[in-house]
Amino acid sequence: MGWPIRLAVLVLVAAAALAQDNDRAYELLDNAFGALRAHDYDAAIASFEKAAAVSPDRADIRKNLAYALLKTGENDAARLQFGEAMRIDPDDFHVALEYAFLCHEARDNAPARKAEARRIFARIKDSGDAESRATASRAFAGIDAPLAGGIARWQQVIATSPPTFSALYELAQLAEQRDQLELASSSYKSAFALLPARKSVLLELARVDNGRGDSAGMMAALLAASRGGETRTAELAREQLPDRYPYVYEFREALKLDPKNEELHRELAYLLLSMSEKDESKKPEAVQEFKRIAEESPTDYLASAQLGLLYQAQNQNALAQSLFREVLAHGDAATANRVRMALKMPLVLEEHRSGNAALDPLTLGQRSYDAGFLKDAKRYFLIAREQNPIDASIPLKLGWTENMLHNDVAAMRWFDIARESSDANIASEAGKAYANLRPDNERFRSTFWMYPLLSSRWSDLFGYAQFKTDLKLNKRAFRPYASIRLAGDARRETGAPIPQSLSESSFILGIGVATRQWRGATGWFEAGTSISYLDASRLADYRGGVSYSRTIGISLTSERTGWFLESTADSVFISRFSNDLLNYSQNRTGFTSSVAGYKIQTFWANNITFDVKKQYWTNFAETGPGFRFHPPAAPKSAYVTLGAVRGIYLRNHGNPRRPNYYDLRAGVWYAFTK
Repeated sequence: MGWPIRLAVLVLVAAAALAQDNDRAYELLDNAFGALRAHDYDAAIASFEKAAAVSPDRADIRKNLAYALLKTGENDAARLQFGEAMRIDPDDFHVALEYAFLCHEARDNAPARKAEARRIFARIKDSGDAESRATASRAFAGIDAPLAGGIARWQQVIATSPPTFSALYELAQLAEQRDQLELASSSYKSAFALLPARKSVLLELARVDNGRGDSAGMMAALLAASRGGETRTAELAREQLPDRYPYVYEFREALKLDPKNEELHRELAYLLLSMSEKDESKKPEAVQEFKRIAEESPTDYLASAQLGLLYQAQNQNALAQSLFREVLAHGDAATANRVRMALKMPLVLEEHRSGNAALDPLTLGQRSYDAGFLKDAKRYFLIAREQNPIDASIPLKLGWTENMLHNDVAAMRWFDIARESSDANIASEAGKAYANLRPDNERFRSTFWMYPLLSSRWSDLFGYAQFKTDLKLNKRAFRPYASIRLAGDARRETGAPIPQSLSESSFILGIGVATRQWRGATGWFEAGTSISYLDASRLADYRGGVSYSRTIGISLTSERTGWFLESTADSVFISRFSNDLLNYSQNRTGFTSSVAGYKIQTFWANNITFDVKKQYWTNFAETGPGFRFHPPAAPKSAYVTLGAVRGIYLRNHGNPRRPNYYDLRAGVWYAFTK
């Protein structure tokens, strides 16, 4: 086969593959737009994501996926998709504006995001279409002028008074947002020099130095942040470091930024010691580093012993002997034996000394944990546990270490031990940790909720409750459960000429299965028996459906105040209601605040209920104000709701009452998991 024929075949194969991808993308997009029309945003998002995977270079798919994500409140995910769409088609100015506005609102790496937003607005105001230019010009002016003014004010403050960490840090943040990266870098460095315990500043310095093309500065900042200090900061720094061991000059640059970082000095010292075995010129440098450690940390007898050995090798015996005496007098047995070997003295039996802080496994474990070396921390803590099994702080530390390693079942075992401690602080901390982990990791989990509700419309007290125990099946997507429900009321019936029941007045015993929650949605189904507590009559009861719950903004349990949007929806099949499918949607928009220790939500509610059988009593809409509050002494999961609604029946065939109604309601919600 000649090359022209081969080329033609390749072109045909490529065209066929492209056609298949386009056909597949078309089908997925058709599904996605159909789901959007039905307001099924989760299904639309899933289809758009699959279409983007099939056709990754289509900006329109990314754009539609981003808008669908915005509908569900997933602003960060939407920002990423708008960013991809802008990368594919940089001349789509409307997409670029959407991306820029979301960057400006983002909370993660906020200064860098805001700086990117400002750059995009600056580009579009000079090159976009007329409408985009106008929008970008207003946005740029609204960002740039306050930044310039803020920078000038903080520079004036720093010039006229002794600089503080807060002033320098604020100046650095504003300078980064305005792309004045040299000023931002120098201000971050100065701020860190004033407060070196704030290692997180080094991450921001690394970000700025990377932005201005200073790879050496970025490496120095990340290396300093990765050793010692804040655990989370160290983890984030290590994630950004290259997959190689740092060079000596990089340690030295990091120490210029953070000269009191003991972990950096110690690691550099042992690196130089290792290198000196092949290169004698490194020994003086190693001596200087070990000398500094011995001076700054006189109880680090391992470093003192190593420094003494280096002095002995250089025939500086007086200096070596002074250090050896300290190690022999106060060091642990293993370190002291190293000195005895060097001095050709008899060795002694090694035994643990509780007073030896330098090599005590508990101390080493804590150092490893603080530095983010979690596997090492676990190993040391286990040794400490063997040596001192009655110290309750060790199981607590093991619990947190296993938790950080995502071994929650093991973490629970250690927290369970620690919560029996006689130390009230240890027991309290371990108890809270155990309670937080238990619901998702116990083989059996029991939940209880109740919601008594008083209604002026019916002049009745309704009671709803459920006790459920479910079984965890490793990593299965569902959990089987057994349940008992209560649905009842005080009046029992309406009392009209043709009285009707106001509730089921029953206990419902059932066994079922529920899926894990996915994006706020859970599917479930159960089969059981409904037993009337009035006459003990029994009915087969089959029910199941899908429940959805989502809160955007500040919840009632949050420590902050602010706006919230809460939406709950259920679609439930119930066999005893003539195999009906009932659908509920309750939505609240309001503000969360705190008054005199009470957490309060003031809201406006919009509710709708309908069914497939088209029965009048299950087809109505309601709207009205309300408020919900959590008393300061009550459990976290308890709150009181008061509300007033104006309702309208959507179907009135067979309705013995008026088509409109008012209702004042008061309810108490309480739940717990054990």
